[in-house]
Amino acid sequence: MKPYSQAYFITGLRWLIGALALITVLHPGVTRAEIRLPHVFGSHMVLQQEKPIVFWGWAEPGENVTVQLGEITQSTQANERGEWKLTLPAMKAAGPLALTISGSSTVTLDDVMIGEVWLCSGQSNMEMGIGMVNNATNEIANANHPGLRLLMVENHWDPLPQTDFIGTWKICSPETVAEGGWGGFSAAAYFFGRELNEKLGVTVGLIDADWGGTHIESWTPPEGFAAVPALKDEYEKVQLGDPRTALHHEHLAQTLDQFEQWDAAARQALKTDTLVPPVPNYPDDLLAPHHLQQATALFNGMIHPLVPFGMRGVIWYQGEANLGDGMRYAERMKALVGGWRTLWNEGDFPFYFVQIAPFNYGGNAEREAEIWEAQSVAANTIPNTGMAVINDVGNLQNIHPKDKQAVGHRLALLALAKTYGQKDLVCSGPTFQALKIEGDTLRVRFNNVGGGLRSRDGQPLTWFEIIDADVGGFVKADARIEGDSVILSAPGVKHPVAMRFAWSQLAEPNLMNAEGLPAGAFRAGEIPKRDWIDTNVPEAKEYELVYDLDLTKLGANSKYDVDNHSKITKSFDRIAYFLELQDATPNVRDIYVSMEAFTDDAGKIGLPVFGSGASFQQNVSNLNVYSNVKQIVTGTHLAGGNIEFWPNNYTPQNSAKVPNASNDIFDFGDQMALPADGYGCMQVHNHDARQTLFAINHWREGAKADVGIGNQPKDNPDWTFAGNAGNYRVMRLKVYVRCR
Repeated sequence: MKPYSQAYFITGLRWLIGALALITVLHPGVTRAEIRLPHVFGSHMVLQQEKPIVFWGWAEPGENVTVQLGEITQSTQANERGEWKLTLPAMKAAGPLALTISGSSTVTLDDVMIGEVWLCSGQSNMEMGIGMVNNATNEIANANHPGLRLLMVENHWDPLPQTDFIGTWKICSPETVAEGGWGGFSAAAYFFGRELNEKLGVTVGLIDADWGGTHIESWTPPEGFAAVPALKDEYEKVQLGDPRTALHHEHLAQTLDQFEQWDAAARQALKTDTLVPPVPNYPDDLLAPHHLQQATALFNGMIHPLVPFGMRGVIWYQGEANLGDGMRYAERMKALVGGWRTLWNEGDFPFYFVQIAPFNYGGNAEREAEIWEAQSVAANTIPNTGMAVINDVGNLQNIHPKDKQAVGHRLALLALAKTYGQKDLVCSGPTFQALKIEGDTLRVRFNNVGGGLRSRDGQPLTWFEIIDADVGGFVKADARIEGDSVILSAPGVKHPVAMRFAWSQLAEPNLMNAEGLPAGAFRAGEIPKRDWIDTNVPEAKEYELVYDLDLTKLGANSKYDVDNHSKITKSFDRIAYFLELQDATPNVRDIYVSMEAFTDDAGKIGLPVFGSGASFQQNVSNLNVYSNVKQIVTGTHLAGGNIEFWPNNYTPQNSAKVPNASNDIFDFGDQMALPADGYGCMQVHNHDARQTLFAINHWREGAKADVGIGNQPKDNPDWTFAGNAGNYRVMRLKVYVRCR
């Protein structure tokens, strides 16, 4: 044995021992035969009042099991797998009670309370412990609440649904509330439960099951995906990766056939001294979840073990990890909520969630507004839900704002008003009701105004924007309160048709009701569709559209969305190009370039693909340039224009002697080369300004094509070898002519 082998053996043995210990906890059915309970049951726990109480566990197959809670007794028999389950009748709030489960052995739990149980889940802002919040020292010192019971589910994801977890019920005290997790027990959950305990006068049990940075789909069961048509693709992936499904069996059988065929071919190759064919790949689709962000992984490890433990409802704080989902997040919420409700089989239990706080994520400032909108749609379309808006207690520089007291309070307001029926309790900030155009103003009417609309800081209302029907984009609006409405107007906007509120990740608006609850982001009205050209290029009205090409469809056989070249029967004296680009940010880059006609054939002014006959390298005169890209030199009648249009390969050699061009890098003075059906180049330059105005190269490569406006910041100024087209979500080229 080599010297290091013994160390590897010992390390492996320790790993095996640890794994077996974990299996003993998470798979109790494999341990010796005695009465066993999952960890969701324990001394100091809370059982949900006014609902049948379900107990389950493990014993010897066929063993009789008796459960006694207080004076109530029920018996059942373990099945052939040693699993047992029984249900006691609903009880009113009570306790402390003793719980005894007996058979061949006996388990006794004490200090069991009948009260209200809530599951608290999500990502880091739910996980964030009480030790991380404002005034943490005092909050912990005062957390002596025997009427509040805490259960923290240890973080664990799994490929398959689990039957147990690691965790213990504890009485809330300064010591227990600060233990474990990320700075202790969930602060948002604690403040929520504390208020319920105070207002309801019954014991409240909180189950803390959350994990920072996680996606909503990881918490979602297969049943949730199955019920949402918009997530059919995700449901099929879940089915493929689940070894219990027919779809998995079918595809696995096909894969095994391929391996068997390979095995036969390989054995034949061994006999004949010929090459063995490549081994087939095992399809990734057939793999069960193999990291925590994959669909169902966290549900399997942290939520499935809780089913069907009785509870009143759920509070949820998540969404940051799904920032780019837009309206699809509303569908994901339907899957999550519907899936959990299906498995618990308790009807549409309450599900209250937090609209994520404003934060400077960088990039596209509207992405978070789109998630806010999706969360609002979820709250308005999923039965028995509610949303707590917290855009007034966030922190633009900290994705984990510390005012979790307000978060817990607003969640508690929703529960007290909507679940527990407390009257005359305002639980929501102002929500959009209707939009009405009144001349040059917009009237926005609100629901949930409570004691009236207010400005939180006494200053004019912020983050309202409106847009004119005819010109311009969204502009800041003057906003004034009039009863249950806000009246919007703006200088220069004569025909307002649409508005939006708090439509930015940086928005911390000041509109609230008299009860201090803020309004969340929304938009209303019909946003007019206008081209940048119409607003910014005065000469555009003189030109006719010849080609329109969605560059996101680039490839070996790119097809124009509009092709009018055969309809251009008149001669033309000028040609114009418009390129629009938008990446993941909200910033749209536009450039319009027109020039004296360099050909009289409209069939040769589009993308110079092989077969078009287009091949031009020449100066162009009277360049007119309009752009919103700051680096671009704009103006009319500019000298120094030149084009490089060809389907060929090319080299950086400046054989054409273009002024200011280099012989060493690809720029505005390159040389065509063979083959003629090669890399491909469509570039317009201002060599006097040493600028590439725009470039579209290597189009046959689709998402790996080179596309850019202005000089590429590094490497080749004309974007050769950039391979960046896949970075854009919007790419559009339009070609125009001015007919005589």
